[in-house]
Amino acid sequence: METVPPYWGAIYEQFAHRMGDPRTDAGRALLRERSPAHFTHQIRVPLLIGQGANDARVNQRESDQVVAAMRAAGSPVTYVLYPDEGHGFRRPENALSFNAVTEGFLAACLGGACEPVCDDFTGSSLQVLEGADLVAGLPEALATHRGPA
Repeated sequence: METVPPYWGAIYEQFAHRMGDPRTDAGRALLRERSPAHFTHQIRVPLLIGQGANDARVNQRESDQVVAAMRAAGSPVTYVLYPDEGHGFRRPENALSFNAVTEGFLAACLGGACEPVCDDFTGSSLQVLEGADLVAGLPEALATHRGPA
């Protein structure tokens, strides 16, 4: 709730009513009790997080918190960031690169085949902040990735 932008004033009140009001002790307790960031120790399988740095709905700080908690718990996490994206990956180059990362991640976690990353990162702003080694072929593909022109 701390990351809700000020221009969302009306919807903030709706969120506070539905989820818990951070302006009250009871509301803060309710939010803490239900926050996914406080349950990361229960995650037993690898987690993939894709984040747009300009996301007004899911602020990057929230993903950073989950990744830090998972790292502290020794849980496997792969965290990719797109500095030029918001909520959802709109640029086709970024969408393609995230799909390639997801396919490699699922192949590594679930078994099965995946296409090798060839030029799937061309023109994307992909940054892998954590866990590249958990994705089949990702470290090698990143070694040649130069980002958008």
